[in-house]
Amino acid sequence: MKQQSTEEIIKFLKDNIEPYPDSAYGQGYRASATLTDGTFIPCVMFRNPSTVVDLAIRRFKEEQSGKSIFSKSSGQGYTDIVKTFVASGNCINYYDIAQVEKSKNAFPLNILRQIRGETTMSWTGFVLKMKDSKCFGFGTGFRNAFFTMPDNYLPDDIAEVINHSYISKTGEVCSHKVPFFDWPTDYDNDAVNRERPYFDCFIDNI
Repeated sequence: MKQQSTEEIIKFLKDNIEPYPDSAYGQGYRASATLTDGTFIPCVMFRNPSTVVDLAIRRFKEEQSGKSIFSKSSGQGYTDIVKTFVASGNCINYYDIAQVEKSKNAFPLNILRQIRGETTMSWTGFVLKMKDSKCFGFGTGFRNAFFTMPDNYLPDDIAEVINHSYISKTGEVCSHKVPFFDWPTDYDNDAVNRERPYFDCFIDNI
């Protein structure tokens, strides 16, 4: 496999991938990547590092000055913040990537924008109707960059978002009470396609 150059990776992302907005960590590009050893990673968020670096510097200064609520509550705020930025999260190096391609787990932005609000605290449940009229349940705690897709379906097959809904044990599309405090008795947890973890990859000039 011929390894793409950094410039080729950037060009592919900008030419083929919708920018994913994120005010906290900076705009990203959702893709899949094959590493130089052949390992395939289906969910990768490519970003310019500048926004994250600026955020880290700002947070370090807040903790050092004692202005943050975290330093007041634990006394370990500065150490905890440094740990968050340097020793947590999934990350891969751009120079370990051989090829990038479109991710089969990234919803188009026009679909993401139709998923509205929490169904209940820390949970958003919804159903996606496909172009062939089949419906599938989805849910997420707080992430929506990538999702598991049903077998033999791609994000471009999505026709409609049915908010605050689920697939019952009998296969029907049912509405959630918003908010709910007890899970519906006919809720089929095994029918829910969940959000997927992903790796960050930081590239200058993207």
